[in-house]
Amino acid sequence: MLPIGEVAAASGIDAKYIEAYGKYKAKIDYNLLTDMASAPEGKLVLVTAITPTPAGEGKTTTTVGLADGLRKLGKKSFVALREPSLGPVFGIKGGAAGGGYAQVMPMEDINLHFTGDFHAIGAANNLLAAMLDNHIHQGNALGIDVRRITWKRAVDMNDRQLRSITDGLGGRANGVPREDGFDITVASEVMAVLCIACNIQDLKQRLARIIVGYTFEDKPVTAGDLKAQGAMAALLKDALKPNLVQTLEHTPAFIHGGPFANIAHGCNSVMATRMALKLGEYAVTEAGFGADLGAEKFFDIKCRMAGLRPDAVVVVASVRALKHHGGVDKKDLPYENLDALTKGLPNLLQHVDTIKTVFGLPAVVAINRFPADTEAELQLVEQACRQLGVPVALSEVWAKGGEGGIALAQEVVRLCEQANKFRFCYDCDAPIQEKLQAIATKVYRAQGIKLTAPANKQLAQLEALGFGGLPICMAKTQYSFSDDAALRAAPRGFTLTVRNLKVSAGAGFIVALTGDIMTMPGLPASPAAERIDIDETGKILGLF
Repeated sequence: MLPIGEVAAASGIDAKYIEAYGKYKAKIDYNLLTDMASAPEGKLVLVTAITPTPAGEGKTTTTVGLADGLRKLGKKSFVALREPSLGPVFGIKGGAAGGGYAQVMPMEDINLHFTGDFHAIGAANNLLAAMLDNHIHQGNALGIDVRRITWKRAVDMNDRQLRSITDGLGGRANGVPREDGFDITVASEVMAVLCIACNIQDLKQRLARIIVGYTFEDKPVTAGDLKAQGAMAALLKDALKPNLVQTLEHTPAFIHGGPFANIAHGCNSVMATRMALKLGEYAVTEAGFGADLGAEKFFDIKCRMAGLRPDAVVVVASVRALKHHGGVDKKDLPYENLDALTKGLPNLLQHVDTIKTVFGLPAVVAINRFPADTEAELQLVEQACRQLGVPVALSEVWAKGGEGGIALAQEVVRLCEQANKFRFCYDCDAPIQEKLQAIATKVYRAQGIKLTAPANKQLAQLEALGFGGLPICMAKTQYSFSDDAALRAAPRGFTLTVRNLKVSAGAGFIVALTGDIMTMPGLPASPAAERIDIDETGKILGLF
């Protein structure tokens, strides 16, 4: 690794904006954006993927390798990624900083604590929870109905034990007993607010709009009503500043914010993306999970709110993952199976078609090559994509770094020069149910939607309160286009069930919970934490 000051200087970042966190990490002062307001912006490239499987797709690895590949072509590129949550690091993933020769560094720091952003977000979230309960304990002047409190506490760990709890027990001195619960920090609205805010003033205004519950008269109670926004913003002062690190090939990388795409909007911060666009010719960013989740929210929420206009999209797929969608068990994935691959291909083709026909953007399929992939399998994927009129590039960045991403980089440069007809999936002014229907039918290819009785009541209340014009943030399983994780490939004929609607007024969107999606994951039977360790020299083992 190079000292972070050298990476910043080579990227055109003046030393006055750099706040070093050790040798290889730095915060970048958000005043850089103000001072560069008149500077032109580069091309915006989104990397998304097929529906995720246990077989692996390699979205972050491809994102990093593509940026390195663009540098090999002489282009000034920047990476813009999300920060990993400790929940998946210790749960399933064991890390999320790319892989092989396409990684962001220092990998151990990025996966564990990093610059403390998530801790600050959790502290701000829990400060608001504490002030809410204290207000009730001190007499409840706002008339808050404790049965209608919507704000939960947060912790950045998969801990199913905390999903539903009762607190305030032990007598009058210990608060008012009530039902409560925890969300994982990445699901906190504070995380979404930080990732959407464009400056410290905007951050405070958004925090003030957060709704924590309702009064006995059905009026919303906000963080502003509790006078909490100033202290919350003070806790988030440094967390708001994007983090600068580097890839293995010294390409600068902003890693900032980390909302999940299955329960939140799944994109890194607007400020980090803006910095990457101002400083580079190409800003390569990614959005969580498949194109039905992360990419849809990137377009319909992030781009809409920030006024961003993407230039091209990369859809990452692996032969292994497509065979899994075709019904192959994980243990049998190393073996050639053209029949299963054919059955799984509709998943990839639907994601690509959505990018092209729903959002009007040019796309290239990046086949993330694994050692066991056969030539016949690779040719089958390429032929299917070309029949749809979509270019394909073999990505070998895991094994070769930027050199293995040159073919993909060349295709991305070509696509970025084309005019596109970027559009949103729905009109924000449309009724809430119409927006839900648009996402379900156009992106998921459902035959329609069904709202439970509570969701119908919530819909009417949200529209009556004036929130009907907000975009939709779908909370849905990442493992299927449907709300049933067991339905692989590209299911048809299903109905999407919306069981809960709530407003994130600070973030500026309505969250629609579908199926059995939860905002606090649990650990698997054999969590990655069992294999993470540290040796006597201080070297961390088991992260990847």
